[in-house]
Parts: sequence; structure tokens; C-alpha cells
Amino acid sequence: MKLIILSPDQEIFNGEVTGVKVPGTSGSFELLNNHAPIVSSISYGVVRVKTKDRTFSFKVDKGFIEMLNNEISLLVQGYEEIESSK
Repeated sequence: MKLIILSPDQEIFNGEVTGVKVPGTSGSFELLNNHAPIVSSISYGVVRVKTKDRTFSFKVDKGFIEMLNNEISLLVQGYEEIESSK
């Protein structure tokens, strides 16, 4: 899957991922390969991005996420990288 994370100031992440967990306004949810199309708002919380080799974690302000045809767009008002591990 391809993921792009954007804030008003910059591109935060752009690449291939195996999963993304986000803080939805009605609770956290995870997007995996071939997930059904979705558009959702997200609230303040932690986004976890899993790639083949690493896991990244970001604190994000509210925003929106869309997934269609294994392409995910995550638009956030602000962010802070809090963790990166192998």
C-alpha cells in the first residue's frame, strides 16, 4: 500500500507501508492491504505506520484519512514524530 501523510507545512511521510493505525473520532482503527474504501475524520492521538523494516509513530492533531485502491492519504493539522523502531 502507498501512504502519504501531509500537514499544512510539509510532506511528513510518503512511501510503501504494510499497515496504518489511526485515532478515529469514534475509536482507533487499522488499515491493511486491500481494505475497503474509506473516508474518516481522525482526532488527536497517535498514528502508527508499519513498513517492511520499521515502525514509525506520530502524535497528530485532528485531520482526515482516505483509502482507495490501496492508496492512503492522511491530512493532519499538526504532528510530532515520537518514535521510530526496527
